[in-house]
Amino acid sequence: MISVFLKEQTKQQHDDTEAKLQSQKIFDKSYTLDDYKKLLIHNYKLINRYEPQIQDQLKNYPELKLDLRSKINALKTDLNNLNIETETGVPTQNLENEAEAFGALYVMEGSTLGGNVIAKQLKRNPEFENVEFNYFGVYGENTGPYWQEFKSIIDEKITEEHYDDCVTGAKKAYQLLS
Repeated sequence: MISVFLKEQTKQQHDDTEAKLQSQKIFDKSYTLDDYKKLLIHNYKLINRYEPQIQDQLKNYPELKLDLRSKINALKTDLNNLNIETETGVPTQNLENEAEAFGALYVMEGSTLGGNVIAKQLKRNPEFENVEFNYFGVYGENTGPYWQEFKSIIDEKITEEHYDDCVTGAKKAYQLLS
């Protein structure tokens, strides 16, 4: 199954990204608002570049419900609420095929799953008492079911001959995050 293969093949990129974005500080309550702003900016670079490409590359998969999985507006709301300026240029296209798009979406959906945990932890930190978590809480109570549904779809649609491209797409996404 590609979801298991992706997790194994991108473990180093996942761990490197968590280290670079100082995830451990979220749990020991030493995470600052500036740390959070940097995290949002990194996520914006990922979502701004890949969400439109994924929607284009995977438009023939209605079961993905890509309109419900869109995160850009929630992310822009959080950035605006914190007075963070973002680039408005046209993002570079670099997802070469459907398998790469599925790989990038794997990272984005996994990030949403992790984002739910991040939001819960930061809400316990007094420095974040007036912060809304639109992006990290984008799916609300549907986070777990959306993740399971996505893994089921990717495992069904990606055949072994496309595993390498899928991993390439995931690694491109991790590279943008870190």
